[in-house]
Amino acid sequence: MTDAPRRRGAERTDAIMLTTLELGREIGYARLSIEAVAARAGVGKHTIYRRWSSKGALLLDSLLSLNESGLDYPDTGDIAADLRAQIYAAVDLLGGPPFGPLFQALVGEAQHDRQVAVTLNERFIAPQADKTVARLKAARDQGQVAPDFDLELAMAILSGPLYFQLLITQEPLTHEYVDRVLDALFAGLRPS
Repeated sequence: MTDAPRRRGAERTDAIMLTTLELGREIGYARLSIEAVAARAGVGKHTIYRRWSSKGALLLDSLLSLNESGLDYPDTGDIAADLRAQIYAAVDLLGGPPFGPLFQALVGEAQHDRQVAVTLNERFIAPQADKTVARLKAARDQGQVAPDFDLELAMAILSGPLYFQLLITQEPLTHEYVDRVLDALFAGLRPS
């Protein structure tokens, strides 16, 4: 017995997700539909609905497939440089074209679709937050962060301005803006 059917299924799933991203970039999330993805991917819409319950769930998996590395943190021994490198990578991936508008739409969809919200949190937001807190803990253990600084709060302080700019003001997320946020955070985070 071979694993050919499983491989074909994985290839079909990958093709559907790639098509979703391509079509989403071309026509935007509002006009994206399961039917349009199915037609372009050359599959039946029932094939898509067997894997995803909604276009929000499909877009979420498609966007997460871009992030196979998980936006892992480096550990160079310099917490500010490591945070900067990781956040630059996130901003470069999701802060602007071609995927920024789709990520913004996905976060908007999460406000109306509980399953998308739960999955977005479980598979992207919480793991990234956990990685950030873990990297901050390592920095605290190395004496780079004040021993009594609330690391969960540091995570919130760090991510809040980025999401505010991306989702509320919709101003471009730039490396310079990331630098300003990090400078402000480290004003209170560094040991005395």
